Amino acid sequence: MKKILLTTLNSRFTHTSIALRYLYANLKELRDDAKIIEFSINDAIQTIAEKLLIHSPQIIGIGVYIWNALEVRELIHIIKKISPNTKIVLGGPEVSHEPFRVNLDSADFIIQGEGDEAFYRLCRDIFDGLANQRVIKMSMPSLKNVELPYKFYTDDDIKNRYIYVEASRGCPFECEFCLSSMDEKVRAFDIELFLSELELLWKRGARNFKFIDRTFNLNIKTANRLLDFFLEKEDMSPYFAHFEVVPDHFPESLKEKIASFPHGALQLEIGIQTLNPDIANNISRPLKLDKIKENIRFLENETNAHIHLDLIVGLPGESLESFGANLDELVSLSSCEIQIGILKKLSGTYINRHDIEYGMVYSDIPPYDVLQTSTLSFNDIQIMKRFSRFWDLTYNSGNFKESVKLIWQDESVFENFYAFSLWIYTQTDSTWQISLQRLGELLFKYLCEVKKIDAKDIAKNMLNDMMKLEGRVVPNYLKPYAENIEKNKKHGTSGFNKRQQ
Repeated sequence: MKKILLTTLNSRFTHTSIALRYLYANLKELRDDAKIIEFSINDAIQTIAEKLLIHSPQIIGIGVYIWNALEVRELIHIIKKISPNTKIVLGGPEVSHEPFRVNLDSADFIIQGEGDEAFYRLCRDIFDGLANQRVIKMSMPSLKNVELPYKFYTDDDIKNRYIYVEASRGCPFECEFCLSSMDEKVRAFDIELFLSELELLWKRGARNFKFIDRTFNLNIKTANRLLDFFLEKEDMSPYFAHFEVVPDHFPESLKEKIASFPHGALQLEIGIQTLNPDIANNISRPLKLDKIKENIRFLENETNAHIHLDLIVGLPGESLESFGANLDELVSLSSCEIQIGILKKLSGTYINRHDIEYGMVYSDIPPYDVLQTSTLSFNDIQIMKRFSRFWDLTYNSGNFKESVKLIWQDESVFENFYAFSLWIYTQTDSTWQISLQRLGELLFKYLCEVKKIDAKDIAKNMLNDMMKLEGRVVPNYLKPYAENIEKNKKHGTSGFNKRQQ
């Protein structure tokens, strides 16, 4: 039996919580009495409670995030009904800033901020009967004093899940929609110590690394050292490394190393959000358009990196026309994945200063999506949510990499895909549980009947797209056009492609 349990509900089974491992690593003499038990939001809440309470813990620490806040509320309710004397301690982004929009009043303690050291002190005080402050606001600890967590990834984690790592914390920018804008400064871990821990993970078999640094390429010297770590492993075995980068800071030394990575080994996530200077100014986001475009072209044309660009619908003052221009521009620059997200109002961010001027209305239920603005109606945003989902299914999935481009050809990407998303929704009345077979059939029908493209030309593109993956069977609607199809095995990453959002 363990006195302290550390838990959270991850958004997917393939994710791990680096936060829980930091807390565990820094429990000092209490570590032997502690245990990490992770779940996903797909697990039954009463089963989660059962698996926790079977240990008869005195303290349960729970990580609360935007994707699990409602589930955590239910979990706390059950735990307190069954074991009212168990002390529940909450931490994480969803409880670090007020107002709390999910009722978590049944929790005994809340740690706001980085809890690496604070959780240890609170547990000690609880055991000694000295804990009397429910909400504990923490200043940022010195990273020199924080014990690194990486040896507490299990062999099962390494075999089956992402390994989350970080060389730094914080962000220098002040983008008003982002919680990272609340950080006072960027702080770095000792690079030599961090690299030695990375090497130990590698020797244990870790090959899928997700760096959670908000600005990986801010410190170029450190970025080069980290890229060198992986480049030196090139001849050993396939690996996958994911970094979040700022789009306007790619000096030649960094470009040279990025261009050296083999296909499928490197993923770069770039938060564009908007290319409209006026909208970027509204949200205090620096926008060096020339550099951004130059660097996206470089990544597209001169590297093997998998690029993931982010755009946001619903930013203060941005219209559909402005968003559409952003999407058109990005597609002209790169054929990479473009993630289309809906603006969220996170507690603690400064985005709320626009509420009156731009008529910003948000849901108070996670994930706190914007519902309407002065430039986008509720119906507009609903349509764009469906647009985003169909974009993922067709464009981002890679299943229709070339054939989806027939929707717009040499015209506006946004306007033409917007029309397609309206049409396909009339056929499905849903954006979920659409099989690949059904999706392909609908795309083929739309291109034939609405866009009036020759069926043979459509089939040629679709067969080239769909039959690249070895083992696929030609769908019935394409069989009349499928003579002498050559199947080429698809190139893919050696790692996973999903992230915790």
